[in-house]
Amino acid sequence: MKTLRGTKAVMLVATIAVVAVGAGLFWIQRSKSDSGPLRLYGNVDIREVQLAFRQPGRVARMNFDEGDAIAAGARMAALDAQPYREALAAAEASVQVAQAELAKLRRGLRPQEITQAREALGQAQAGATDAERNYERQSRLLASGASSQRTVDAARTARDQAAAGVNAAKAALSQAMEGFRKEDIAAAEARLAAAQAARTQAATALADTELLAPSDGTVIARVREPGSMVASQSAVYSLSLDKPVYVRAYVGETDLGRIAPGTRVRVKSDSSDKTYRGQVGFISPRAEFTPRTVETTDLRTDLVYRLRIVIADADTALRQGMPVTIEVEANTADSSRQSESR
Repeated sequence: MKTLRGTKAVMLVATIAVVAVGAGLFWIQRSKSDSGPLRLYGNVDIREVQLAFRQPGRVARMNFDEGDAIAAGARMAALDAQPYREALAAAEASVQVAQAELAKLRRGLRPQEITQAREALGQAQAGATDAERNYERQSRLLASGASSQRTVDAARTARDQAAAGVNAAKAALSQAMEGFRKEDIAAAEARLAAAQAARTQAATALADTELLAPSDGTVIARVREPGSMVASQSAVYSLSLDKPVYVRAYVGETDLGRIAPGTRVRVKSDSSDKTYRGQVGFISPRAEFTPRTVETTDLRTDLVYRLRIVIADADTALRQGMPVTIEVEANTADSSRQSESR
């Protein structure tokens, strides 16, 4: 019985010793791993744009070929601008017409026209006076039997028409002296604004016949040739953007605490011995399953976080899509986390 108890005690002590040694080795290994450099794998980000005209037309010039280096603002291609020049000239003429109409309404009538309106009123008043006298004479003659009722009625009609003519002449003179109504001037101002907006659109369309490079880059595809008819937003060039250069990498969930935005890294490619300097610019706040493009010798988790690394000293040897290896020094990662926490 005592022998059995002694054997159990020995086995218990041995088990505890094995667990303790295993735990010690685990923590030693983890400490070495945390203190050593973190190695990640990724690819240089592919950044390209499809360049297209905002207006349709016939391609007049294609100034670059595939492989050419392009500076930002370079004139890459042009459409036949003649139709757009004509449209701008027509829009400019419409603006001038609207300006003239508005100026006329604001000035009102000329002094000569006011004088004519005053003379027309005098003539209308004289005619009304004669019509009134004729009506009175015919009325007296009708009472003495020397005139007929039909003649009196005709004289009354002529008198009323002459009075209406006087009122119309007075209104015309008043309008001539006071100028045009505010509503008419406001409508003319609106027509001028619409014409100016159309002229701006025509000028923008003319400017859009020149295709400018949005950034430094390299032509990777020349899609159209001079003489081609293109629709708006139809690509004519594919441009690979040179700057800035980003590396897309992924970090496992267990190593996420070893990096932070601003962490300095070293980047190497398989095609060159040069080491590039960079820093972590972005860490995705959302975990995702390991992409198929991740190249790693030992990925211990199915959940990873996407990183964007900005290369400080990139050159033409670092090409887009190229696989790279990223090394993170432990001390720089620690300092980045401390500064971030502050």
